[in-house]
Amino acid sequence: MTTAHHAPGESRPGGRTARTRQAVLTAVFEELDEVGFAGLTMEKVAQRSGIHLATLYRRWRCVEGLVCELLTELSSDVPLPDSGTLPEDLRELAHSIAAFFAEARMSCLIEAVVSAAARDPQAAAVLRSFFGERLTLAGRMVQRAVDRGELPADTDPEGVMSALGAPFYYRILIARRPVDRDLADSAATAVWAAARAGAYTRRSGGGPANETPPGGS
Repeated sequence: MTTAHHAPGESRPGGRTARTRQAVLTAVFEELDEVGFAGLTMEKVAQRSGIHLATLYRRWRCVEGLVCELLTELSSDVPLPDSGTLPEDLRELAHSIAAFFAEARMSCLIEAVVSAAARDPQAAAVLRSFFGERLTLAGRMVQRAVDRGELPADTDPEGVMSALGAPFYYRILIARRPVDRDLADSAATAVWAAARAGAYTRRSGGGPANETPPGGS
């Protein structure tokens, strides 16, 4: 992934519905860049996109639905590395994540989606689905490493990928500082070392090995 993003839906041909979606998501992207999530309204998106306001409400219901779909759209084209070794795959993916969030409007977008999910059940469901799908997809990198014998056989792929992404979201949402390549390198190095040590192996009950049992300490 590079930081030169195309307009959402730009390279995806289709009929009238596809063109409507492209126009709307492009308008959302541009509005977020100009006014941020706080200034985003359905009316502004309708005006910029040229799509009737009633259509926006019927299909997306609210601005939260719009920003969640935009995040899904922008992330769907991110390629997953397959270098032949997990350390390099983790490093390449971490650098891609850092490049993605180096753009201010990308950080603004994830902030908007998380904010939306905290208030709107529909947005929360979309966010859970998005991260679930991305973790499953990225987990294939880890499964390949398991198959090559790089990691313990009972390693949880989604646990590894969750750990890789966590430092970025902490930096953006909690520390509220920019992400950079140093963060990417340290995240990839730490996750590789922990995965090799068995930190993300599944327990017999199906959870990660380091998960505290209910009622445990």
